[in-house]
Amino acid sequence: MTDFHYSVDADGVATISWDIAGKSMNVLSMEGLAELDAHIETALADEAVKGVIITSAKPDFAGGMDLNVIAKMKEMAGDQPEQGLFDGIMAMHQTLRKIERAGMDPKTLKGGKPIVAALPGTALGIGLEIPLACHRIIAADNPKAKIGLPEILVGIFPGAGGTTRLARKLGAMGAAPFLLEGKLSEPKKAKSAGLIDEIVPAEGLLARAKEWVLGAKDADLVKPWDAKGYKMPGGAPYHPAGFMTFVGASAMINGKTQGVYPAAKALLSAVYEGAMVPFDTALKIEARWFVNVLMNPSSSAMIRSLFINKEALEKGANRPDVADAKVAKLGVLGAGMMGAGIAYVAANAGIEVVLIDASQDSAEKGKAYAEGILDKGMKRGKVSEAKKAEVLGRITPTTDYAALAGCDLVVEAVFEDPKVKAEVTARAEAVIGADAIFATNTSTLPISDLARASERPKNFIGIHFFSPVEKMLLVEIIKGRETGDAAVAKALDFVRQIRKTPIVVNDARFFYANRCIIPYVNEGMRMVREGVAPALVENAAKLMGMPLGPLQLVDETSLDLGAKIAKATRAAMGDAYADGDVDAVVFWMVEEGRLGRKAKAGFFAYDDAGKRQALWDGIAARFPAAVEQPDLVTVQHRLMFAQALEAVRALEEGVLTDIREGDVGAILGWGFAPWSGGPFSWLDMLGAPFAVSVCDDLEARFGPRFQAPELLREMAKDEGGFYAKRAAMAA
Repeated sequence: MTDFHYSVDADGVATISWDIAGKSMNVLSMEGLAELDAHIETALADEAVKGVIITSAKPDFAGGMDLNVIAKMKEMAGDQPEQGLFDGIMAMHQTLRKIERAGMDPKTLKGGKPIVAALPGTALGIGLEIPLACHRIIAADNPKAKIGLPEILVGIFPGAGGTTRLARKLGAMGAAPFLLEGKLSEPKKAKSAGLIDEIVPAEGLLARAKEWVLGAKDADLVKPWDAKGYKMPGGAPYHPAGFMTFVGASAMINGKTQGVYPAAKALLSAVYEGAMVPFDTALKIEARWFVNVLMNPSSSAMIRSLFINKEALEKGANRPDVADAKVAKLGVLGAGMMGAGIAYVAANAGIEVVLIDASQDSAEKGKAYAEGILDKGMKRGKVSEAKKAEVLGRITPTTDYAALAGCDLVVEAVFEDPKVKAEVTARAEAVIGADAIFATNTSTLPISDLARASERPKNFIGIHFFSPVEKMLLVEIIKGRETGDAAVAKALDFVRQIRKTPIVVNDARFFYANRCIIPYVNEGMRMVREGVAPALVENAAKLMGMPLGPLQLVDETSLDLGAKIAKATRAAMGDAYADGDVDAVVFWMVEEGRLGRKAKAGFFAYDDAGKRQALWDGIAARFPAAVEQPDLVTVQHRLMFAQALEAVRALEEGVLTDIREGDVGAILGWGFAPWSGGPFSWLDMLGAPFAVSVCDDLEARFGPRFQAPELLREMAKDEGGFYAKRAAMAA
């Protein structure tokens, strides 16, 4: 294996070029790190070498560390994983410190060899941490490039010196957006922020890097933190200004994470403690906190779900083995918010779109929705006038079904009414080709029932988008009883084309996502009916890492929709229907005209602009808070198990066939506590025996909806877990 290629030119400038064969983006592995270290050693030992350029032969520099490696670091670390991880991370620090000191005399700080990072494009994670150890960072003027440290977004933090170096380079305040928020910047903004030193035209990148190497002086090689008298920009923790910075940062982190994301707190601790000691000691502190995060099950669960599993699904992990089925021309029936959103994301991905509605005016409004999104992008500098025209030019608004001729996929997004859906299905199938796929975008209606209106049910499938389409990453693909492999492949390829994450589930009432969301919001409303303080319900959810409490979520989705779903579910289930207490809350709210955010009145009060205010005081008047309130953990268990148990039941019943889809779908679809990695990861963290004991307690106190599924009980007996079982089956 050769990830880094080494050469020396006639002027004595060595070039270490990163170029992993067979990959579009460089990622660092432990073997690659050893290669880089060996090349640096060679350059420093060779008297003929005057300096070094570290660059990439690919259009981008690097996408970061191979997270598959990070995910396995703990198990590879042996019987003492903490020590093994620490030693491995310190070896990484040693290589980067070798680059930074570059052979200079430790006392005089002279005699080193200049090392410059030349970035042709994107540099993320370790792809920026390596350049930060170099003496200068020169980037190509490439507006498509992204530069930053996004590790916090997958449950870890920059652990190869990036945290310590950036905090000392920019100060805690200046580094905060890049470390704590994972902010990415194009080169010009990165230079303005101080992340990089210089921008040059792409064609002159290596020439300028060589010029700098040959002209560099000893003083150009000394990092500020290695120079005598260094003071941290903005002040160290016990400097008056620095003290306030760290107090504010601590409050901000706790406010945003509610204490459930360990990486953010560990990162701030590494910066705070590291700022009070010499640089090399700060690196050890960073390594210890990084080990602390890696040993926390949250980090491995987040990496597994938000990177490894998500990437596998996006690459078609569960795609049928049929020929490529990318969409060339898409038909969208219904130009409301959902249909318009689908039309926009497809056109933005380069797909020709026919957008049909009952009136030309409605169809035009659907196209105008896309124009509005593009206009917002132009204001932010993300979309050019040419790009806007190009995307809008792909959308044809019309009332004429004949325009669907040539469409290889049609997505119906009309009212949730089987009769209306049946009508548009027949009209579309009369025009499209025999091999074209017809998809229904429904959140509740069974796909197999809707497929009865189709003359070719094997080509009929569900593609459930979440609202707003342009922002939500998840798309749920639902197989009907007669749906064929070609339809599944087409749906998967389409979702991947529009750069979203697909999960494939089998047909059942509410499919997977809504099946789990509804018990969550219902449990919240049921507790309100019981006299649990609404503030306790909402805050208990947020303290578990849920982005929205159940009452706020109902407001966002609208209470009249909840009432409609409740009536349909009661009609379908008859005597088995068990949510009467919830209906008492929902129906009363609807009668009061409190339909949620859209009506500027729901469980929360809203101002005239529709901005959410405090919880509505009318709730307490109708459902007075009980004198004795339940403890926080009980409320949290009710909210979390309501969702997680439904996910297990979906797996048990074959609606869900892959726990990876269950976890990824839960996080992306309704925001199930991302720190946990999803419901199956969360249950694995708890351990099946403990989870079952909690279920038994909840069932005894609150009813059979908390009964532990047999699958979970079996795991409790074996003391296994969902991912352990999956790994054993794969082996």
